[in-house]
Amino acid sequence: MLRWLIWPFEALLQMRGRLFPWVPLCVGAGVGLWFALEEEPGPALYAVAGVVLLAGLWLWRRGPDLAQPAAVIGLCLALGFLAAGGRAHWVASPMLERPFYGPVLGRIIEIDRSASDALRVTLDRVVLGDLAPDATPRIVRISLHGKAALAGMGPEGLVPGQVVMNTARLAAPEGPTEPGGFDFRRMAFFDGMGAVGYSRSPLVLWREPAAGAQLINRLRMHLSRAVMAAVPGDAGAFASGAMTGDRSGISQDTVAALRDSNLAHLLAISGMNMAFLTGFVFVLLRYGVALVPVLALRVNSKKLAAGAAFAVALFYLLLSGANVATERAFLMVTVMLGAVLFDRRALSLRSVAVSALVLLLWQPESLTEPGFQLSFAATVALIWAFGALDRRVMQERISRWVMPVFTLVLSSVVAGVATAPFAAAHFNRFTDYGLVANLLTVPMMSLLMGAGAVAALLAPFGLAGPALWVMGLAARWILFVAHWIAGLHGAVTPIVAPGPWVLPLFVVAGAWAILMQGRARALAVLPLVLALGLWAGAERPVLLISSDGGLAGLMGPAGRALSADKGAGFTARNWLENDGDLAGQAEAWARPGFHGPKAMRGFILEHDPGRDGCPQGPGCGLKVRGVILAGKDPDVAAACGAADLVITSAVLTSAARRQQPAGCQIIDRGLLRQIGAVAVWRREGGWAIRPAAQNGRIWMGQKSVPNLPSLTTGGQLNP
Repeated sequence: MLRWLIWPFEALLQMRGRLFPWVPLCVGAGVGLWFALEEEPGPALYAVAGVVLLAGLWLWRRGPDLAQPAAVIGLCLALGFLAAGGRAHWVASPMLERPFYGPVLGRIIEIDRSASDALRVTLDRVVLGDLAPDATPRIVRISLHGKAALAGMGPEGLVPGQVVMNTARLAAPEGPTEPGGFDFRRMAFFDGMGAVGYSRSPLVLWREPAAGAQLINRLRMHLSRAVMAAVPGDAGAFASGAMTGDRSGISQDTVAALRDSNLAHLLAISGMNMAFLTGFVFVLLRYGVALVPVLALRVNSKKLAAGAAFAVALFYLLLSGANVATERAFLMVTVMLGAVLFDRRALSLRSVAVSALVLLLWQPESLTEPGFQLSFAATVALIWAFGALDRRVMQERISRWVMPVFTLVLSSVVAGVATAPFAAAHFNRFTDYGLVANLLTVPMMSLLMGAGAVAALLAPFGLAGPALWVMGLAARWILFVAHWIAGLHGAVTPIVAPGPWVLPLFVVAGAWAILMQGRARALAVLPLVLALGLWAGAERPVLLISSDGGLAGLMGPAGRALSADKGAGFTARNWLENDGDLAGQAEAWARPGFHGPKAMRGFILEHDPGRDGCPQGPGCGLKVRGVILAGKDPDVAAACGAADLVITSAVLTSAARRQQPAGCQIIDRGLLRQIGAVAVWRREGGWAIRPAAQNGRIWMGQKSVPNLPSLTTGGQLNP
């Protein structure tokens, strides 16, 4: 028995010298542990992590050999945990405590588009009416709805660095649309964004940009508009987005086509874009110097090209806005070019591990973002796959004319397989023809990036026209393929959202298969099978309630029925996508499940003894009658006469709560503001209910989440 307990540590010791790629995995596990906590950790827990960190350091340096693997694991877990907590407290800034309507003054730092295709501005140096400075959010984002909002300053008149004024409705960023779902509030917290909202009033220019203010953002906007002027339409907007990161000109129809054809990654400015651009500059300079004998004999063209490529990569990072995918790509390129400068191997799992470790310690929250997971999954898989191939055998068996096609197909297949679980989990869809779309567009993407680099070099001389024409040609082909593939029957297969353990198990399986040596590698099949089994058995809530009480979704035989045909569109879309349902909100509203007028929609929660596995248990077959009330002054007392559970989007007064009839439980907007969205599951003998808000987490303002009401009539609705 003891032998089996120490076997893993002996296996790790045998891999000494090849263990560094495991370090970011352990640090990432520590970061994930911090984010998974239901409550904000206190000083005692941080003290324990600090002790583990110091003990791990001591054992690693002075402990026995057999204890070193355990010491390093504990050290890395504690390091990730402390990094996440430290980062959260470092970036903490005010979030709007209550809804705000009034004048907003701020400096434009970003211009983009919302999911509803409305132009959107992000402001810093914000002043909100007479709100105290210490309660004012550091960054605010406003969607400009309607023509009136742009009457004073049209889209062409908006420039980063301008100080503008507007009258807007703002609120704190919303939390998850359901428990365990994407947490926009948490993401906004780490971005320093404390309020979001919209405006239908004209945006007024208060002051022109100060000299040198937002220089990079202004340069990005200038280059973007120059590209779109030379290449009109969505093709120019796509080319601009790929080169500069400015996606404000891309229509939502094109964004949807790129997503449904598995080509949205072309706009992410990640490893592919960075590799195309820096690779083009590296090759251009290295072979350009070789063509000049005087220079070729006196300088190291390879290192000169590496230095220039690094400068281009740094500029591209700043120009594109430095999102997580771009930062990851920049770190990878930096490690690779540094290896060239120091005559080391440029591409290896160690270089990927270095970039992952730096990013996790610098921005631990990136672990939770799809861009981080997709980027590293693809990069690791590609390096491992091509490293496993015998290049000499490949060159002997494959013609040099066929080699580019073989490399393209292999890289597309490997990257597609590696990223498929993460893409399906985050976006709830599998693009059936994504491989075909990538094979048809990746070569044109490299042409687009190369032409963009040439256009930038020739623009000062007024000779960028031919290169911009090539960019437009490549962009039009990519968009043609995107719309064609997205329009094919069965282009998208919906995927139900997995449980919380599925993706970590996929990571363990992949890391074990790639990093372990010998027969132990076969054990990777165990977490893989477990992950697939958990995903296949993923359960969805029978009832979902939005965080404002205005929308509910009831699962039925035909899929989830929605209580309203419009309004709360983001929430409705998110619920249906997590169900693995491609229906729209109007279609889901027409499904059976809710009855009655829009002002008073009724529904029934009922156990199905044949399906729920409790034929004799208490609560089986018993009904919970529910009703959703609309309007600012609903008749709650009358609704309680016919229902056991009343949901309302109004905020009830204390007097109204005191008049709550016995046996009727009320969930109003005031309670939902504290607990967030609500999900209800069927359980043997009753019901299980869970709020979306995590108790006291720092992005929630460390406010305690109150206990949920219990429903004792019919089935049991228990916290």
